[in-house]
Amino acid sequence: MQRIAWLIPVLPLAGAAFHGLLGRRAGKKAVTAVALGTVGISFILSLVLFFAAKGADAHRLDYTYFEWMTVGTLKVPFGLVFDPLSTVMALVVSGIGALIHLYSVGYMWEEEGYARYFCYLNLFVFFMLTLVLGSSLPLLFVGWEGVGLCSYLLIGYYIETDYAPAAGLKAFLFNRVGDLGMTMGMMALFATFGTLTVADILVKAGHMSPEVTCGVLTFATLMMFVGATGKSAQIPLYLWLPDAMAGPTPVSALIHAATMVTSGIYLICRLAPVFELTPTTLTVVAWTGGLTALFAATIGLFQRDIKKVLAYSTVSQLGYMFLGLGAAGFAAGFFHVFTHAWFKALLFLGAGSVIHGLHHQQDLFKMGGLKAKMPITFWTMVIATLCIMGFPGTSGFFSKDEILYLAYLKSPALYVIGLLGAACTAFYMWRLMGLAFWGEPRDHHAHDHAHESPWTMTGPLAVLAVGALLAGLLGIPKIWGGHFAIEGWLEPSLTYGKAEVAEAAEHGSHALAWGLMGLSTLVASGCALAGFLIYSKGTAAEEAFAERHPLLYRVLSNKYYVDEGVETFILAPVRWLGNLGWKLFDVILIDGVGVNLPGAVTRIAGDFTARTQTGRVRNYALGMAFGTVLLLWIFLK
Repeated sequence: MQRIAWLIPVLPLAGAAFHGLLGRRAGKKAVTAVALGTVGISFILSLVLFFAAKGADAHRLDYTYFEWMTVGTLKVPFGLVFDPLSTVMALVVSGIGALIHLYSVGYMWEEEGYARYFCYLNLFVFFMLTLVLGSSLPLLFVGWEGVGLCSYLLIGYYIETDYAPAAGLKAFLFNRVGDLGMTMGMMALFATFGTLTVADILVKAGHMSPEVTCGVLTFATLMMFVGATGKSAQIPLYLWLPDAMAGPTPVSALIHAATMVTSGIYLICRLAPVFELTPTTLTVVAWTGGLTALFAATIGLFQRDIKKVLAYSTVSQLGYMFLGLGAAGFAAGFFHVFTHAWFKALLFLGAGSVIHGLHHQQDLFKMGGLKAKMPITFWTMVIATLCIMGFPGTSGFFSKDEILYLAYLKSPALYVIGLLGAACTAFYMWRLMGLAFWGEPRDHHAHDHAHESPWTMTGPLAVLAVGALLAGLLGIPKIWGGHFAIEGWLEPSLTYGKAEVAEAAEHGSHALAWGLMGLSTLVASGCALAGFLIYSKGTAAEEAFAERHPLLYRVLSNKYYVDEGVETFILAPVRWLGNLGWKLFDVILIDGVGVNLPGAVTRIAGDFTARTQTGRVRNYALGMAFGTVLLLWIFLK
């Protein structure tokens, strides 16, 4: 197995190299074959290693290929680890990544930069697989930085526009802020444990007691969480993700569903035994996640761009994942990563199918009546919408309600926040469905030319719809007669290194669980019905609401003016200081005093000297005589 394990990340890298070096000359068919083949084979190999790890001792295979860095006491191996956590993530990244690659064939076929697009896409999968399979924090950090680079390239794919490169740069800079925190966290972990190999850190952490006060370990985990907020778009570093819609829709699905934005959740789950030692950090994680879930959900209520609605939905759902992690429900938080990967990829690709069928129209207020025109897209998006709202029996129902239950046990206030966010989610998702698929068409030209997408796009939609329905089977709770299977599967990863693994304590009761589940289902279903009934009839109700409550409507539709606030109070002063520094140091001191002043002095001296060069011998002889007299006077004085 060790001889084939390294091929899982390397194959997409080889595909990226092919596209970058030979893609344009090889043609679109060759690019398609290589792009799909490399990611597809990576998925098959990930499946092989999944079953190999399942049959291994402690469900873990740890392969070290060579010593990567040796500096003093720091020794970092170059290795890959296959355990329950990393193998599930590898399957999600390569499996859903392969479906997005297939979808991209139909969506991007007419683009001139076809080979460039798949070069970036393959490279993204390589870095993401490196992130989830790396056995040390430095190797994980290589993948972490790599997906940041690729997101910049993919979001800014439409280089001929102004908005796409600007959005890519915004994503890159926001992630750099988070990455600084992660770098500091790694340094603090090394100062605490003397190693950056994940397995060694977890073994040493297993013999430590929880940190009651805010010590070095709490600082380390808080800094790692700062890094997670950057990649996973939590308050205050969430602003880059909605603007990432500037990239092609398959890119939005890849970044927002199963890969880059879940990196922060994966990082905390990978270091779960360390985070368990810092209850202060877990509290910060829970409240940040809960507030982000509600805040982003309220923004999604009145967005008109179909992709922007889904973008803020992603921010909100990521908040639920962090809420679960902060409530010490690492398995529950990761379970929502798994279910969210299916239904959110389906929603984005379904939205892409709508946009493709309407010739790149993204305004929900210009859609309507598409149910009959695009039946496959419609029914698959209905399934995804039922999942994300938490309809009973769907995958989103099991993962969301498990998180809300744990949130209630940690703090009833967190449960209320999560419940309100779920209510908003149900409302804006059925608002989206009502505006897009029901009612009369509001743009007859776009509606008349609307059509169902080709099989390369509808095929992945069907597969994702089945996956979104079946993913919940891994987390059926005990009160439903299940065993929350994913918790048992992830346990070796989440408890690795612990000297003694205590049995999970039973909190609450079945009656409490049924009550909370019933309440959340009732609230979400009521809001979903309201959203559908209001918006399946058109936009009149929202326009009337905007007239009655103009201030509230403007605040929500303009996303609380956070972007404008950042521009006014942070970016503008920084630009002013930057311009001041440029004028003062670069233009005046360096260019003026350091470069131009010596040049001007030299030029003046040269001009003065040039006037003495008359070409007459008697003048030169007179000058020499004066010079001789001056020297004699100096030395004989």
